[in-house]
Amino acid sequence: MTLPDTMNAMVLTGHGGLDKLEWRTDVAVPRPNAGEVLIRVGASAVNNTDVNTRTGWYSKAVRGDTNSAAATGYEGTSDADGAWSGAMQFPRIQGADCCGEIVAVGDGVDPARVGERVLVRPMHRPKDGDSEALTTFGSEQDGGFAEFTTIGSENALRIESPLSDVELASFPCAFSTAEGMVQRARLGAERVLITGASGGVGSAAVQLAKRRGAHVTAMTSPAKADGLGTLGADAILGREDALPEEAFDVVLDLVGGPRWPALLEALAVRGRYVTSGAIAGPIVELDLRTLYLKDLTLIGSTRQDPGVFTDLVGYIERGEIRPVLAETYRHRDLRAAQEAFLEKSHMGKIGIVIAG
Repeated sequence: MTLPDTMNAMVLTGHGGLDKLEWRTDVAVPRPNAGEVLIRVGASAVNNTDVNTRTGWYSKAVRGDTNSAAATGYEGTSDADGAWSGAMQFPRIQGADCCGEIVAVGDGVDPARVGERVLVRPMHRPKDGDSEALTTFGSEQDGGFAEFTTIGSENALRIESPLSDVELASFPCAFSTAEGMVQRARLGAERVLITGASGGVGSAAVQLAKRRGAHVTAMTSPAKADGLGTLGADAILGREDALPEEAFDVVLDLVGGPRWPALLEALAVRGRYVTSGAIAGPIVELDLRTLYLKDLTLIGSTRQDPGVFTDLVGYIERGEIRPVLAETYRHRDLRAAQEAFLEKSHMGKIGIVIAG
């Protein structure tokens, strides 16, 4: 195809409120460097990380939950540590999710890849960089909230699926985060509690845990109980319900906040706790006696082995997991999509249609 010189993109101009998202129609179309591919983006989706990065919530100066100032931004945030890996470079095109088609390749990439339908691996190690360094698509590099984007060829995985672009775009960030947690926990046919179970990562974790034969207890609001049961949850706990002591082998936690100590009490001896989020607040109280007397393991989960995303693509192609898409919005209506996301009345993902 003949590439245009400019494209439409939603551009983040700085940390702050929704006003920091600017719709621009004259952004230069990127060209793939050596080892990269150029993707015409079909669809993306909204994630907590998009909101958290916009507001600067990752800054250690912020101690509250992720939702209280998500529309206006947090006061006192530091630009020095407002993103996943430190300082954010502005302007930035966000969008951790991307489904699209390869339309051009850089030097060293097989030209036969042009025309492939792909999903982008959202979290990866930079090529030839520190083995512990982290690049997040839409944070440390431009992402999927644009008509075109580039990525290292190895991070654009071919996919064969009858699902639509926007359905496929609901998978990458949420499901890879959840699968990373599941793999780090070495979850098997055990008792698992999943907090924040109606969100994108939580609802993904329900499916992925059930796929491994686990008995799944989902923590959510009563209104979303039936939907999570359809996804595979065996039992439901309300967000304010008392937690049974020593009832779970694994806790997959996305919430944190003031109820965090009860999650450890709910773990059995030698239980494993895994976290990849803190929507109710990042500062918690730990009783070390609970930790050592019960021989618990506490695990943080962000970095992923490359096989996590490769496995995920296989699950999608074999129909072992399914998309949970609550709503879709046009690209230029991303602000409205984030406002709907912040209401937390949906289950699963809010999709963003880029092409068409």
